[in-house]
Parts: sequence; structure tokens; C-alpha cells
Amino acid sequence: MTVRTRFAPSPTGYLHIGGARTALFSWLYARRHRGTFILRIEDTDIERSTQQAVDAILESMDWLGLGYDEGPYYQTRRFDRYREVIERMLAAGTAYRCYCSREKLEAMRAEQMARKEKPRYNGCCRDRTDPPRPGTRPVIRFRNPSDGEVAVNDQIHGRVVFDNSELDDLIIARGDGTPTYNFTVVVDDMDMRITHVIRGDDHLNNTPRQINILQALGATPPLYAHVPMILGPDGKKLSKRHGTVSVMEFEKEGILPEALLNYLVRLGWSHGDQEVFSIEELTEIFDAAHVNKSAAAVNPEKLLWLNQHYIKALPVAVVARRLEVYVRRIGLNPENGPPLTDVVEALRERAKTLVEMAAACRCFYADFEHYHEEAARTHLTAAVLPAFEALHARLAKLEPWSVAGVHEAVAAAAEVHGLTLGKLAQPLRVAVTGGTVSPPIDATVALVGRERVSSRLGRAIETIRRLPG
Repeated sequence: MTVRTRFAPSPTGYLHIGGARTALFSWLYARRHRGTFILRIEDTDIERSTQQAVDAILESMDWLGLGYDEGPYYQTRRFDRYREVIERMLAAGTAYRCYCSREKLEAMRAEQMARKEKPRYNGCCRDRTDPPRPGTRPVIRFRNPSDGEVAVNDQIHGRVVFDNSELDDLIIARGDGTPTYNFTVVVDDMDMRITHVIRGDDHLNNTPRQINILQALGATPPLYAHVPMILGPDGKKLSKRHGTVSVMEFEKEGILPEALLNYLVRLGWSHGDQEVFSIEELTEIFDAAHVNKSAAAVNPEKLLWLNQHYIKALPVAVVARRLEVYVRRIGLNPENGPPLTDVVEALRERAKTLVEMAAACRCFYADFEHYHEEAARTHLTAAVLPAFEALHARLAKLEPWSVAGVHEAVAAAAEVHGLTLGKLAQPLRVAVTGGTVSPPIDATVALVGRERVSSRLGRAIETIRRLPG
């Protein structure tokens, strides 16, 4: 059997990390078993579905690197197929037309609740043979088996049994002819030969209904794995109030896709005590059976830890390519300064996000207007003026321009003028960056470049000379 999994989001908003985790699990399962991963857009909710949401889903999948082998398929383009199957079911007697009005259904529900019964459709149109009233538009209901049970052998929750007597005859097509979710999912899974369905456990109650429809159509149900939801740090259902929940919002915050994938796979799945996994490793070891039954809570600090790990561990060229996007977003031209690979080498040990790294490299690609006020007052003083003047002359003639050469020049200027390297390094940092935070001073000066360093050091010298007294 060739494994075929699917990810089937509804395009009614951004791709939530809960959906992204489901996509990841489905993708990994297909990759591990050398199977096929399918993307299906469930856009039958025409009022709420938007092209913007579709684009956001596709963008998120691409950014995460979760390539699909087939699709994207769109349910709105399959309405003829759904109508064909409904006609077949009506002819076979596995579906029937229901003419009950909304008022009648509401009265039925009220009577059942008054008797303390579970509200459900009572099947009054199941065997109806009289012609409908003119002008009525019936819904189509599935004729659910009235006895027996449905067993869902879930890969995560184990065997879950449902009595058919508890399942009413659900609507599979509305009065206007549009198909409903539980029906379109069944037809799609059947037509696309889906063998394994990995989805949120909020769908577990839909599963027995879908199995019954599949069996009525003569199809073999797939194997199911219902993944517990993701919770916020407070143990409540994850939502915007807990912070970032959209995949592309994480991208905007400077999170690497490798870090987010690693983070998501560990929300409810484990492999011993291991925390860090490459995507190649996951495709060899992931198993849905090892997903926990209980819900997992997000931990933003863990994500930042993983992101910093990947910033340090990924090849410099990879990080530099990703960093370029963020550098350009803040209005900097990475061609107007040192190679981004050199910048990454200098900044990667401390930066937790690419946004933070981009902000830290501003001084390498653009001039600053003002010094940090407190930093200038503390460090740009008459005590460092002679050393600054000497260093300005040394750096102007430095050949070759390198980190080692800069280090030697700074150390020599400090020694000649009776300063420790540290006593000169911080004033020099303020002079060439405008503030007090940067990589080691020799690397910082080398990256800023000879021309900018000469101009900025000259500016600092003039600033000191203009100080009163």
C-alpha cells in the first residue's frame, strides 16, 4: 500500500500553528513511508473563504518547506463530482430528501430537550413517499445505520467506539444544493485515495459519520490519527491573546522555518529526551503513534532557544540569505557594506532572531545621525582624544584591512596612550556605531569599513574637541 496523506485547511484566515503542526505531521508521515502528501483547500464556505487566505496558506507552506506532491485541489471546483455522488446515493437509498422546515426542526429540538433527550433529527422524512409541497427546496440527508456501532481505531487515542443510535441522519447537501463539510471530505478522501488522515481531535466526533458514508459508498475508510489541540501557556485554548499564532507572523518576527518546525514537532510528540531534530532526521523517525494523547502548551522561550540554536548551527550562507530579507525590510541595502556572511559570523552568537540581527547590523550599512546620549556623555571624553587621533592616523594607513590588523592598531594606540584595551574599545564602539552594543571591537571596526570608520572617528574627534573646558 502506498501511503497517501493530506492537509486540508479552510481558507478563512491565516495558517494557525495548530494547522501548521497538523500539516507537518501529515507531511512527515508521508515522507517517512515514501508516500504522497496532498494539499487540499476546503473552500466550500464561500462567504468566509478568501483568496487572501488561500495565498497566506500557500505562502506559509512554501516558507516552512512543506512541499506537496499533489494539489492544491479546491473543493469549489469539484461541485459537479459531489452532485454526481449525491444522485448515486439517492438512487441507492443511502440518502434521502428531507422537507422539514426550520420551524419544525426547532420544535423537534425543543420537545427533545424538554424530555431531557439528546437533540437530534428523528428521521421523519426517511421513508417519506408523498410528493413535496410546491416551491420547497429539500436538503439531502445521509441514511445513517440505525443500529450497530462504529469503531475508530485511532493511531493516537486507540479504539473509540460510537453507537449508531447516537448518530442522526446528517445533512450532506443544503437546500441550495451546496454540499456540506462531512460529505465533501468523504468524497475527496475516497477520490484521492487517502490512506491516513492526521487532523485535530476536534474532528474525532465527525469520524464515525464519515466512516459510515465511506462504507455506504463502498470505499475503505483511511486510518485516522486525531492530534490533541495546542494550548496557551495558561492551559487554555491557544488564541491571539497568547501572542503570535500565525505562521507568517513568526516569519515577520525573525524566526527561522527550521526552528519553527522543530518547535512544532515537539508540541505533543517526543523521541526520548531529544530536543533538536533536523528535518532529514524527522523524516526517518516520525511516527504518529508516538504523539501524546494530552494537549501540549506553547513555550515561547523554547522557540527562541531553538531559533538561536539554528542561527548558530545552520551554514553561514543559509543564514545570510535569510537575513537579507530582514535587512532590506528596514530600508538597508546589503550591497552598501560588508558581505552578509561576514556580518552573520560576527553576530550569530548573540542574536535570538533575524529581526534582532538585522537591527544590530544597521551601523554596517548606513550612517547614524546621533550618538546614544548617555553613551556619548560617558565615553566620548577628553581622556580618549589622543588615542583617537593616533588611531585615526593608524587606521587610515592600515594594510591589509582585516580584523587582525584592526586589533593590532587599537591595542597599539591604547598602549601608547596609557589605556587598557577595554578603556579604548568602548569609546571607539560609540564613535563608530553610535551606541555601546556591537560584536568585538576589532570585528566591528573591520565590518564598518575603512571609509566609514575614518569619517566616524573624525566626527567623534571633532565632537570631543568641542566639549567645554
